[in-house]
Amino acid sequence: MEKVTTKRLALYSGRTHNDLAQEVAAHLNIELGHDNLVEFSNGEVRCRFGESIRGSDVFVIQSHYGVDGHSVNDSIMEHLIMIDAAYRASAKRITAVCPFYGYARQDRKAEGREPITARLVADMFKAAGAKRMISIDLHSGQIQGFFDGPVDHLTAMPVLEAYIRENAKEPVIVSPDAGRIKVAQRMAQHLGDIGADLAFIYKKRPKGSTNVAEAAEVMGDVDGRLCVLTDDMIDTGGTIVSAAELLMERGATEVWAMATHGVLSGPAIDRLKNSPLSRIVLTNTLPLPPEKQLDKIEILSVAPLIAEALGAVFDDTSVSDIFDGENLA
Repeated sequence: MEKVTTKRLALYSGRTHNDLAQEVAAHLNIELGHDNLVEFSNGEVRCRFGESIRGSDVFVIQSHYGVDGHSVNDSIMEHLIMIDAAYRASAKRITAVCPFYGYARQDRKAEGREPITARLVADMFKAAGAKRMISIDLHSGQIQGFFDGPVDHLTAMPVLEAYIRENAKEPVIVSPDAGRIKVAQRMAQHLGDIGADLAFIYKKRPKGSTNVAEAAEVMGDVDGRLCVLTDDMIDTGGTIVSAAELLMERGATEVWAMATHGVLSGPAIDRLKNSPLSRIVLTNTLPLPPEKQLDKIEILSVAPLIAEALGAVFDDTSVSDIFDGENLA
């Protein structure tokens, strides 16, 4: 007896950012699956997929973020439960899609007796049944090695560069700290045709502190120029706002901030509202609640990038070719 098997792609989403998942599904021309998530009165979560996924290539998408009264930990746990449900429902391959990877900043021991929680999170996804992981602009590339399996590291750089190309001329791409210089340099090179230059800010972070950084000096010529600060995320806004203030003091005519992930926690909104930043450009890897929406914030979609990557994984073709290999740099 001969039997021809057909590959099936199934996409499911947790509750953190359903809008992004719906947009990805639309780009893939498929329907988002029914996960039938139920939260019991004690806070426990149960998932039961509404259709058979036996033998399917299952993608479970969830950004690790606290929203609607849930914490980032709730988001991660929900993601793990859905993956476990897919594993026990005999899915052929399960891919954890994490547009924003939780605990990414805890990727090393900066001081004694600290955890490496980014590794712990990766281990939990492997234990739940995920065979592959997809994420966007991880805080550090080494996190790819924490997961025991293939990791497709996407970058939102093409989306952000397209925005600059359409809205700016001769910008100075500014790294807010030394750790992001390579990323800023690559962006400036890509935008060389519109006269982009490069600068970076030297900053110091007091030992033993969290969410505290002080901009010290600008390395590069920013006088009379439009400056575009670029980073992987904006959390409390302290780094990006102090950098913008320093750039204006050094003669910049206008300062924009661009980041893949808009975490915007704690005092971030008040800081950004009162800052000299004229535009804050983020992507939709994370939801932006109504209370955090400012006139100066613009949101770009990464759904086409995610959909293209999911299609490549499903078809067993190259993901890095989508980014000309520069997502690996």
